Amino acid sequence: MKTIYKISKNGLQEETEYQKNIWVHFTNPNESELKEISNTFAISPKDLKKALDKAELPHFETDEDYLFYILPTSNTTKLAKNNYHSRPFGIFLKKQQLITISIEETFLEEEIKSYLESEKAINHPHFILYLISKSTEHFLKNLNEIEEEIIKKEKRIYQATNQDLERMLLLQKSLLYFTTALQGNKMILEKMENQKDLSSIELDFLKNVQIETRQALEMTNTYREILEHTINTYGTMISNNLNDRMKFLTAITLVISIPTMISSFLGMNVFLGEFGKNPYSFILIVLISICLTLILIYILHKKHLL
Repeated sequence: MKTIYKISKNGLQEETEYQKNIWVHFTNPNESELKEISNTFAISPKDLKKALDKAELPHFETDEDYLFYILPTSNTTKLAKNNYHSRPFGIFLKKQQLITISIEETFLEEEIKSYLESEKAINHPHFILYLISKSTEHFLKNLNEIEEEIIKKEKRIYQATNQDLERMLLLQKSLLYFTTALQGNKMILEKMENQKDLSSIELDFLKNVQIETRQALEMTNTYREILEHTINTYGTMISNNLNDRMKFLTAITLVISIPTMISSFLGMNVFLGEFGKNPYSFILIVLISICLTLILIYILHKKHLL
């Protein structure tokens, strides 16, 4: 999907044709659209494919005609609520044109709209710092949601199930994506810090974004450690619950085996003498079975096996 906006003093205006002072955004472009981008804006097809590679790490590159940034975005899958993942967002900065490309719709599109509506133009270092800051804020929001879910799982740890453990493993995977993404943002900021053309205002902004990124990275690492301990505890609880069930079933098997064994022996076609002639022999057999079963239940209960 392609969207074209004219950047003017009156804000953003949606257009149908390419021109100067525009922002063009492509969501999940096909091969023909990629060729169109490459031919129209003189962008390397290799760089375009990087922006659509789910495994691409955050970084920036310089070309003779444009600047190329890959920023991470945290999204929630539509199929599974609170199943977090990180996706690349490609930004190509030319003199009078901004081209962005992403695999799927992200929150950064709205952030770019908000920035261009207020600033009316693209100030390169400030614009990228703004997007990195918003990206970090979104990661922090997701981290707070993950923290709440971890707390909920800890409260019901004694009712641990395989579904709970599976959910925790998904969260652990999400935090690994977050760590990689935030590390990439950190590297971009460090490279930008070495640029000599930054103003004092931009340097202050950069320092603030670096602090936010470090805090998000520390929170992610902390939650990963907490989650790892929680997963280990969950695994132990599930294993203990399984052992308890196995002990209970074993004890029940022993209890049932007493009357079964007695009835099997006495049910054989053998001579039992006077006991077999007694009209109350069946009742006596039942009483003996009940007494032995109760004794066994008492012994198992005393040993905490039942």
